[in-house]
Amino acid sequence: MSRPACTREELIAILLAKQMRNGEVGFTGLATGSAAALYITGIPLAAMSFAQQTHAPDLTILLAGWCINPDLSQLRALPSAEFDNALQNLPCEAQMQTYPGHYAVRRGDVDFGFGSGVQVDAEGNINSTCIGNYLQPKVRLVGSILLPEHMTCFGREYLMMPSHEARAFVEKVDYVSGVGWPGGQSGREALGLTHGGPQWIVTPRAIFDFDRQRGRARLYSIHPGVSPEEVLASTGFRLKSVDAPTTPWPTAEELSLLRRVVNPHGALIPHPDEA
Repeated sequence: MSRPACTREELIAILLAKQMRNGEVGFTGLATGSAAALYITGIPLAAMSFAQQTHAPDLTILLAGWCINPDLSQLRALPSAEFDNALQNLPCEAQMQTYPGHYAVRRGDVDFGFGSGVQVDAEGNINSTCIGNYLQPKVRLVGSILLPEHMTCFGREYLMMPSHEARAFVEKVDYVSGVGWPGGQSGREALGLTHGGPQWIVTPRAIFDFDRQRGRARLYSIHPGVSPEEVLASTGFRLKSVDAPTTPWPTAEELSLLRRVVNPHGALIPHPDEA
């Protein structure tokens, strides 16, 4: 029996949705650049909306920190800025005008979030601040933004990396913008971090989870059509093993729901004929 046509991004969104539980609160922001926007905003929103439509009807989507449960099916394109007119005018359950409002990050109200950077390392530390020495960097980046909170105040974090290349997957990041599992669970606790931490690293090639005792990333699954050798060559930190299962393929029913109900206009994830 042949498999239904599916893009890698659709596959990732449906798999992510299955990790979400009813009653949780999920947070994602907005990113610029087509690949970054797809992985940091489009896929997470599609995953959360898919979860609402299936097993988690009471899951709450918190978009850009202020828009609660927007009607994503009406989007014709991803908003380009946090207070884009398209987002302000999008029907939603509520808009937070003051902080803290319905959900406060530092109060621990967010169960999971989505973040990214230009580097991630074997411990799950993320860098969005600079390349090279901080005092004399080769490249100065956007800064930590909300990553420290993502990695310490949220219940778990999904690191969305739109590019899986050795220069981005390094043994040690040049600057820690968000803390992973240095020294494992006990290492985080020694830093006073008793909550949260990265759950997965999601890439166009594979998904990593973490051995929390050792504080090291390990392969969780490899996407269909990608070889273990490709993953190994694209990962700059040492992997204990590249023996991992293939990321599961969605069913025809799941893809139909994603495309017809969650993402009818291809705004969150381009449809296969548009990709």
